[in-house]
Amino acid sequence: MPTSIPTAEHTKTLDLICMGRVAVDFYGQQIGSRLEDMSSFSKYLGGSSGNVAYGTAIQGLRSSMLARVGDEHMGRFIKEELDRVGVDTRYLIKDQQRLTALVILGIKDADTFPLIFYRDNCADMAITADDVQEKYIASARCLAITGTHLSNPQTREAVLTALKYAKRHAVKTVLDIDYRPILWGLTSLGDGETRFIASSSVTQQLQDVLHLFDLIVGTEEEFHIAGGKMETIKALQQVREVSQAELVCKRGPLGCSVFSGDIPNTLDDGITVQGVRVEVLNVLGAGDAFISGLLRGYLKGESWERSCSYANACGALVVSRHGCAPAMPSKEELDNYLLRVDQVPRPDLDSQLTHLHRVTTRRKEWPELCVLAFDHRSQLLEMANHFKADLSRIEHLKQLIFSASQETVKEAGLSGKGGILCDSRFGQSVLNEATGSGTWIGRPIELPGSRPLMLEHGNIGSQLVNWPVEHVVKCLVFCHPEDSEHIQSEQEKTVKEVFEACCLSGHELLLEVILPKDMPQGDQYYVALLTRLYELGIKPDWWKLPPLSAASWAQISELIDANDTHCRGVVLLGLDMPMEQLRSGFDSASQCKWVKGFAVGRTIFGEPSRAWFANDIDDITLITEIKRNYLAIIQAWQARKKHSD
Repeated sequence: MPTSIPTAEHTKTLDLICMGRVAVDFYGQQIGSRLEDMSSFSKYLGGSSGNVAYGTAIQGLRSSMLARVGDEHMGRFIKEELDRVGVDTRYLIKDQQRLTALVILGIKDADTFPLIFYRDNCADMAITADDVQEKYIASARCLAITGTHLSNPQTREAVLTALKYAKRHAVKTVLDIDYRPILWGLTSLGDGETRFIASSSVTQQLQDVLHLFDLIVGTEEEFHIAGGKMETIKALQQVREVSQAELVCKRGPLGCSVFSGDIPNTLDDGITVQGVRVEVLNVLGAGDAFISGLLRGYLKGESWERSCSYANACGALVVSRHGCAPAMPSKEELDNYLLRVDQVPRPDLDSQLTHLHRVTTRRKEWPELCVLAFDHRSQLLEMANHFKADLSRIEHLKQLIFSASQETVKEAGLSGKGGILCDSRFGQSVLNEATGSGTWIGRPIELPGSRPLMLEHGNIGSQLVNWPVEHVVKCLVFCHPEDSEHIQSEQEKTVKEVFEACCLSGHELLLEVILPKDMPQGDQYYVALLTRLYELGIKPDWWKLPPLSAASWAQISELIDANDTHCRGVVLLGLDMPMEQLRSGFDSASQCKWVKGFAVGRTIFGEPSRAWFANDIDDITLITEIKRNYLAIIQAWQARKKHSD
């Protein structure tokens, strides 16, 4: 068992403080290319300590970040990423004089990972002893340090100050050796890939502080530098000469070994927990994932065997994925894997884990949605042509509808619940303005009226590469259980391609299902369609469905419960229904927990828009009438909620 950890009494408001590197990673997207040839990059939270703060937070620990970031876009990105998963960022200090550290990385093959650190006078290396507050350190059960901050006199002083406070207040101390020769000035500036260079100076600087730690974690090579010996057992024995810490030696696919007392003659004679076999894509970040899982068990007082199982599994999942922090498993994902470990020979290929990773790492919660849908294209073209209006007015109309939606959300106090559905053909300026505003944004991809389903702008993959990640892919499919085999197979193929593209790109999917008007109608067909789509493995984040009977909603609930308990929910569509019909539909759905709101369009903007195209009303009147209609729908929805409560 791990040694005793301070309990979470009222003074220990944090489980863990992470102190060390925090940066932004730019990962090359062209796997197999030289870094020189890569043309696009994905942006992720990075830096060993930042990754551990993130990784432990999504494992359920109350984690905090002690570091500096630049007072600029990248620094704000880091803070927002950490905030999003619940990391305490009160002591993530804004540095007015320095920029956030950056790292550019690539994946050439299973053994080659070109890496450049941009850390010249960077913010996280400017932390000082004055930045370390004793009361803050005392509020945690554990302080985790990474070795880089021992390489510079100023950051070293800050680390030693934090360690002094930790010892004074019974805070457990952890060192991740995290040896990068370049960060100790041992390689050329562009050689971030080299993982080991022997250095008696580095060894001495590490050994001077090893006695201050309760737990030391490293690879075999990292213990070589800490112990000053090139044989792992001898290196561990040398570390034991200067420190009584628990030692955890990472052994890659072989797992890890733990040493609490004297070092035996072989690594296997320690507490050895076997690793997990996966296809390696990217080893970068695996160590940060490992220690995140280890600390979950260590700080919960679980056995070394259990703690190391968490650690090995976290590391294995990350090496099979792109990126560091975003590749780390959530607590639910990790627990699911460990429950089925004997049945999952390749976790990187397991559909359950892939789905859980997608749905348990979402960027924002949307417990309720009141969406004004104006992604209409063919209907507005028909409307404009009917009144012989200049088609350029459609774009202006969408801007006015958006203004009405924003004013209504503000006046109705719906912050965090308001949303829009808008297209890029006539509404790109609206999409640009709405992005980053906190508005839920859905964006259509279907060619209006197509059956079988076709996509308006061609291949889905080439579309999504240019979309902001917060935009939700909305796909409308006109389908029926009695469709011909040709139509059914074509549509299912397209919908599956869309779903898989969203899984790869990180975009959420709203799947709208409508029965064709010329085919039999009835709630039972919607139940059958959703059943079929789930059978195909298609699990959209959102469903968009018409109002159904209370009995049918009960069937839909059973379906979602059985297939995807992480579904965001259902939003009700309008189909230009009269207000009373919509209100009745809201009431019928009142007992269905999965119905989270509505996405209604023409019922709100239809009549005002016709009058506006006819030049019977001006812009201000249009906005006023849309606001009135939108507010009426919101009030009907809220009345339904009160009825259900």
